[in-house]
Parts: sequence; structure tokens; C-alpha cells
Amino acid sequence: MSSSSSVTLPGDPPGGRRAVAVWGIGVCVYFVAVIFRTSLGVAGLDAADRFHVNASALSTFSILQLLVYAGMQIPVGLLVDRLGTKRVLGIGAVLFTAGQLGFAFSPSYGTALASRALLGCGDAMTFISVLRLGTRWFPARRGPQVAQFAGLAGMAGNLVSTLVLARLLHGVGWTAAFAGSALAGVVVLVLLLLFLKDHPEGHEPEPFPHRGAAYVRRQIAASWREPGTRLGLWVHFTTQFPAMVFLLLWGLPFLVEAQGLSRATAGELLTLVVLSNMVVGLVYGQVIARHHAARLPLALGTVAATATLWAVTLACPLVFSVAHVPMWLLIVLCAVLGACGPASMIGFDFARPANPPERQGTASGITNMGGFVASMTTLFAVGVLLDATGGDYTVAFSAVFVLQAVGVSQILRLRGRAARRERERLVASRVETVHVPA
Repeated sequence: MSSSSSVTLPGDPPGGRRAVAVWGIGVCVYFVAVIFRTSLGVAGLDAADRFHVNASALSTFSILQLLVYAGMQIPVGLLVDRLGTKRVLGIGAVLFTAGQLGFAFSPSYGTALASRALLGCGDAMTFISVLRLGTRWFPARRGPQVAQFAGLAGMAGNLVSTLVLARLLHGVGWTAAFAGSALAGVVVLVLLLLFLKDHPEGHEPEPFPHRGAAYVRRQIAASWREPGTRLGLWVHFTTQFPAMVFLLLWGLPFLVEAQGLSRATAGELLTLVVLSNMVVGLVYGQVIARHHAARLPLALGTVAATATLWAVTLACPLVFSVAHVPMWLLIVLCAVLGACGPASMIGFDFARPANPPERQGTASGITNMGGFVASMTTLFAVGVLLDATGGDYTVAFSAVFVLQAVGVSQILRLRGRAARRERERLVASRVETVHVPA
């Protein structure tokens, strides 16, 4: 049976080499944004020394950045729908480059915090813009692959910050490393201004009236009413956060303090999460493009695998009375955590067909909030539980299961309604295709 994703819809853009080139510029902007976003992950100890702060103050960098990112998602979605991709991506590139440059020269903790907030604001404008760019330049059936490749570019940026920026930081020092990396933001901004276009010729979106606050309320309300948008949010919420929390803050302390690994070995395991993410992203994109019905099984399967591996990892010392988890189990855990990012991209594959073109940015913004709200909540919960239990990671990481349970219950509640609405839209699009004059 052919998948529903293979249906060509009326007005579908043609794709092709030019689409790849234009979309590639947008991906480069997102790639640089992720390098800047994750740069603090390799500079945590240096930042603590530079700004004379403790671990709690240091963690505020990550939580603030996620807070700004999550809070900006719906406003950014509305901006993309109203202003277009090129303008929003351009604003984002200016902001995250200014944030990275400000971080390089920050003389105090307060100014550094403000710089990271500015960076997070610009970063928040990139991913939704790249998704929107993909829907404007590629046929709808390519949507899953476009989303997964965008996520893959993000993980490549994470890898660059882990492998390249870390060495640069220790080679040339704080200011030179961060100021030098900011030049990448200038380069992609120039490319964007010169070559990026919102859509191919002949595929201009229909004009849509914008009427201030009333328009904003209508856009948000209409997107939220769609079960596919809400299902997308909860899929993103449930799948993304375990890996995000592990990579962004608590993975290294867990591996070093609870498992007794060296920093070098712990760093290699974090790199494994990134590499696994890149491989799984390619696989998930191909599978969903060919078999649209595989979306929910892949998402729920990833959640089940993640929960199982975390449960086994946390229970292992208790059940077998050992001090540390075996290395092979940590390797499997990190490999499975790598599937969380690609699984979160599936959320957009539910929100995209549920909304017309003029609401794509808003719907993507709502969806993208899910995982970052879950990540921010878990970052905070793990920290509180560690303080309350004197550093018991088994209790602290149990917060993962609570958020997964909440997310899965919402996914199961919404899946039927979302599937019915998607079938109705597909039937309507086929009827429209039949009546389009030759």
C-alpha cells in the first residue's frame, strides 16, 4: 500500500537542485545557531572560573537559554507567517551573532547571562524558519526528510562545538575562541541576504490579512484547535527531553560523579549520543517518507526504549549490588538517547498536514515548545532532587519517567482525533486535485 505522504497536492513546489541550494542556506544558519547554542557545554568549567560562579549559577545559563527559546516559539511562528522566512532568519542571525560576540567580551556574570539570553532569542528564530522554508520549496511528501535533515544539521553543529570549539577554546583562549566563532554568524548572514528566497517563482502564498492582536489570537486558536498540532506538541514533549537534559547539563555529572568515569570517557559517550542522533535521523526520515503510518509507532517505540534503558541503568547498581553501571550498558543507553532528537522531529509531521500554509509557522512554534518545556522542567527537577537527596542520581533521574508518562497519556488521547482529521484533509485534497483544470 502506498503511503499518504506520496500524494502530490495542488500547488506543490517542484523541489530540485535550486530548492536544495536555497534551503541549504537556511540550514547553514541553523547549523551555526546550534554551534553557538551548545558552545557553553564545552566551556562550563572555563565559564565558572571566568565569572567566579558556582554550579547553581552556571546552570542558570542553560535554563535561561531554554526559557527564552521556549517562550519565543509561538511569537516566532507568528512572525514567520507574517514576515516570511528570510526576514525572520536574518533577524535571528543578527541576534545570535551579537549574543555570541557579547559572550566573548562579557566582563561579568550579569552581562554574560544577558548575552546568552540574546543568543537564545536569535536561536529560537532559526529552526521554525528552516521548517517553513522546506515547506515552501519542497513537495509535501518530502516533509519528513526535510525535517530530519534539518535536525541532522543541528546535531552536526553540536558535534562541531564538542570537537572543534573545545580545542579552540583551550588553544587560543576565551575571547579569541568566542569572538572568532562569531564570524561564522556574519558569513551565514551575508549568504542569507544575498541568495535566500522565501519561495520559488510561481508559488507565492496567497495574501492573508493581518489585523493586529485579533489576527494573532485567531492564528494561535486555529492552530491549537487542530488535534494534529496538539499531538505534535506532545510527541515533541515526550521524545526530545531525555537526550536534551543529558547533553545540555546532567549527562557529564552523572557519568563522572555517579559512574566514576573520567571526563574524557564521559565526553566520548556524549559524542556517541550526537553521532547516534545523526544516524537515526537519516533512518527515521527515510522510513516516514515511505510509510507515513510509521510515525506514531516510531515515536512511541523511542519513548519505550528510552524509558527501558533508563530504568535498567538506574536499577542496575541496586539489583546487582555494584557501584557502577557496566560500560556496555552506558554505551547502549547513549546510543538509544540518540534516537530522541529524530523522534521529536516526528511531532512536526503531525502538525504540518493539520494546518494550511498560512499557519505553518504558528503550528511549528506550538509544536517546538513541547520538548523545550519538558527539558527545562526536567533540568530543574533533577537539580532540586539532587540537592534534596544529597546527590542521588537514581532518584533525581526518575523525573524522566514522570514526564514520559504524562506525554504518552496525551499522545494516546489525541491520536484518534488527529488521524481522523488528517484523513478528512487527504480526501479533500484528492478531490481538489481531481477538479484542478489541466
